[in-house]
Amino acid sequence: MNELDLLKKDWNKQDNNFPKLSYNEIYKMILKKSSSIVKWIFIISLMEFVFWLGISFLFKGSSFTDKVEALNMDHILIPLSVISYIILIYFFYLFYRNYRSISANDNVKTLMENILKTRRTVRYYVIFNLAALIVGTFIGAFYALNHSPEFIEKLELAASQGETFKIYAGIIITIIIALIITIGILLVFYWLIYGLLLKRLNRNYRELKKLEN
Repeated sequence: MNELDLLKKDWNKQDNNFPKLSYNEIYKMILKKSSSIVKWIFIISLMEFVFWLGISFLFKGSSFTDKVEALNMDHILIPLSVISYIILIYFFYLFYRNYRSISANDNVKTLMENILKTRRTVRYYVIFNLAALIVGTFIGAFYALNHSPEFIEKLELAASQGETFKIYAGIIITIIIALIITIGILLVFYWLIYGLLLKRLNRNYRELKKLEN
């Protein structure tokens, strides 16, 4: 039984020696906790963005980025990056708006609706990040396979030996395995951070439903 359950149980008692909390006092406690959770979702999303941006700068000038730059993919990478940044900025705006909306709530029904909106926003945010990773990986791999002199040379050698299918299959399997591992790591991260915050937010939502009954 959590803190709010204990407080509500105490609130519903008719005879006790402790000061009873009113309906509005319990609501304000739930409101404060929900506002804090949504604020942290907004802050962590920004920190995550800064982290990945820092990683990209950290790898600048490495052998991997040199190979990517050698492919002359700017006409693909720049538009994709711009679109991704615009969508991410929109998500940050939604997180901030959710925080402001919850903080300004004045009734239980509106707070419950805003909690549901926050849950949906986080869900779509995670789906977008994973989808962007998958789409970006396959676009980058497809372009590299068709424009990398190193791969074209290997493909010509494989074709002369009748192993074209084998080399393509090996590359596809490698990409899929790498994606599965990366997505698995990201899902664990999202569950540990956003998942636990949403779990606490869901608990507040259930408490609000009890409060309304």
